Amino acid sequence: MNEQHLIEMANRIGEFFESMPDRDEALAGIAEHIRSFWEPRMRRVLLNALDAASASTMREIVREALSLRRAELEPRATAFVTSL
Repeated sequence: MNEQHLIEMANRIGEFFESMPDRDEALAGIAEHIRSFWEPRMRRVLLNALDAASASTMREIVREALSLRRAELEPRATAFVTSL
């Protein structure tokens, strides 16, 4: 997955929600959109970018939404069940 492409996509989402008058609602909307429509691998790459220098290319509202809602966006580990 191309990290920069994911950041650009997140920035477009942020740009849409940034026009909302209620900042808290906008932050929740960004996080909810990413949680609902992005697969776990995409979210993992984006969250890793948040921790790296590449976060500087993210819109401030996107960084804030990811930071505030990180626990909701972290992909959950999946357990593999095998039958014997």
